This record gives sequence, C-alpha cells and structure tokens, in this order.
Amino acid sequence: MAAREREFTAPTVQLLTPEGDLRPSPEAEAYLPLVEALTDGELERFYRDMAVSRRIDVAGANLQRQGQLALWVPSHGQEAAQVGSAHAARPQDHLFPSYREHIVGIIRGLDPVRILALLRGATLGGWNPEENGNFHLYTLVLASQTLHATGYAMGLQFDGATATGDPETDAAVLVYYGDGSTSQGDASEALVFASSYQTPQVFFIQNNQWAISVPVERQSRSPLSLRGGGFGMPGVRVDGNDVLASYAVTRQSLEEARAGDGPSLIEALTYRMGAHTTADDPTKYRSDDEVAYWGARDPITRYRTWLEGRGASAAFFAGVDAEANDIAADLRHRALELTAPTREVIFEHVYSEPHPLMVEQAEWLETFETSFDNSADEGAA
Repeated sequence: MAAREREFTAPTVQLLTPEGDLRPSPEAEAYLPLVEALTDGELERFYRDMAVSRRIDVAGANLQRQGQLALWVPSHGQEAAQVGSAHAARPQDHLFPSYREHIVGIIRGLDPVRILALLRGATLGGWNPEENGNFHLYTLVLASQTLHATGYAMGLQFDGATATGDPETDAAVLVYYGDGSTSQGDASEALVFASSYQTPQVFFIQNNQWAISVPVERQSRSPLSLRGGGFGMPGVRVDGNDVLASYAVTRQSLEEARAGDGPSLIEALTYRMGAHTTADDPTKYRSDDEVAYWGARDPITRYRTWLEGRGASAAFFAGVDAEANDIAADLRHRALELTAPTREVIFEHVYSEPHPLMVEQAEWLETFETSFDNSADEGAA
C-alpha cells in the first residue's frame, strides 16, 4: 500500500532577505522591535563575530590537513544562527553546545585555543564552564547535551535561580543540537522532561540539512519546528542564515523562559557548506546545484549588504578582515605550541575532593612505569 501524502508547513521568521534587504516576513513583524533596539556597535559586532568565525574555520581545517589536529568540525555557513543566538543570551544564562559552536564559545569568553587543544588531543576535558561564560563542554555523543541542559534547567528551578522577576539574576538554558540529533532518543526524552517540569530552556536546532550523509527529508516528514507543539511547547522556524532573525527569536524565547513561561523550541534553517567533519567527503552525497543554491544565501554576504546600505564604511570591513586574520594567525601559532598533558592529569577532578583510591592508582602507575629497565635503550643511543 502506498504511503499517504501529507503536506506539513511552518511559517519562517525572516527579517533580512537573501538579497540583504530588511523586509520582515509577516511572522517576523512582532520581533522587529528587538532588532530596532540594537545599537550600531552591537550590529557591527554581529558582523565581526561572523567574519572571525569563518576565518577560524579556515585555519582549523588547514591545521587538520597539515596533521596538526586529529579532526576539525566546520561551521562555514552556520555563522548567523550561532552568532545571533549567542548574543541573545544574558551573562547568567547557561549554553550547552554540541561540537560545532566554536564562535558561540568565543562570544562567551572561551579562548578558542581550548577548542583546538581538544581536537588536537592536548586536553582530557576542555574547559571549565564557570570560567568561560557558562559555556559548557562539547559533547560528541549526539543529543546527550539536550539531557544535560534539561537537567541543569531543572536545577535552576530547584535552586530558585529563575523566574524571580530579577532580570539581572534570572537564568535560562540554551542548548544547541543538529537536525540529525533530533532523531536520537535523548532529544525526545529531554523535550518530555522540559515540558513536564516547564524548565527555563530553549532548544535550538541548527537544521543544516544533513546528518552527515542523511538528508533531513529522510529524518522528518514535517518541519522540525512542529515538534515543539507535539511536546507541549512553542516551536518557531527561523531563517538561520539571517543573523537578525536568529537573534530576535532567541532573545524573545529566552526572556519568556526566564520569566517562568516554560521551554520553547527553535528550528534555524541553515546549511553546512563544508564537510560534516574533516573525515567526511560531502561530494559523495550532495549535488553541486544544492551547494550553489545555499551559497547564494550566504549569511555573511547578506548581512554585509544590509550594513553597507545603512552606511557602514569600507574601512570598517577592512578592519574586521585584518582583525580576523590576526586572530587566526595567533590561534595557529598557539595551537602548534600545545603539548600533551602529563599522566598525572588523568587522576585530577575524578572526585570533587582528594580520594585515597586516586592516590593509590597514581602511585601504582608511577611505580609501574619506572619499573621498566631502559638501560638497553640508553646503551643503543
């Protein structure tokens, strides 16, 4: 029996057209005041961060190809979704990434060399979220961060750290995951708990159209934003290549979460222009026409056109390019100086306090390694 054909649609919030014109869609009208409240400096910062993100992306890919990183995870094409949403968060909010949100971490204060250290194998953990703007650790196990984020959001409720009416202290949680991760059971479980407990949380799906080689059409017969309603929370589809729309929708959703209105879900329509990781060859599964279609909707080109129309100078863009190149060059230099951690590090932070078992195991490893007779090797040398 043939499958029944059903048509599912969802309106898309868009403020900037692919041509760079500020022409809000009907669904975007309500979000326009949030954009109008942004200062020139904030608008320029959006562009700067997107440009820096892309330049770091090139540097990371080059380092991997030269054997200096075990892996690189590109974010080319997804800059607007990441930069807009990251700037929508307040300092007290907690952000849970997957493994592609490099510029989000940088915006929150993370030194990007910590990301390269992780991908170089020069760290056994990554970074301390409390010291880096509440930007939590990368998670390579797909969708598991949705559970971590939901548990943390529940903890905020238990601690009375949200919905008190104080905008300076009320906190919310923003969790990033991709369209492929929506097919994981963990994501559905997180949505169930978030809805049941009405957590102060925003689920941010970066729908970049491909879960490695599986297209989003194979994963879902309806827009991913509709899943919010299925779990009892608002779901909004946004043009993820429009930094202004990504900012405004996320800002509004986080404000509602902090106020005690419960969780929401955002689907940001974007595109992964490069490979899933440097271990992937996207030419094996997608067409040149598809890549060209999305290339014409480049988030940085679109936003630059709009800024130029507002009067941004050539000197501003030249300065951003120079700064991005300097950041990438400095990052490359520091990445090449990274060294492997000593073996003692593996015993640290297993327990919150010193533990006799860890002391015993560390002493055993030290005795074991020093028990080898290296005299033969020394004689050969």
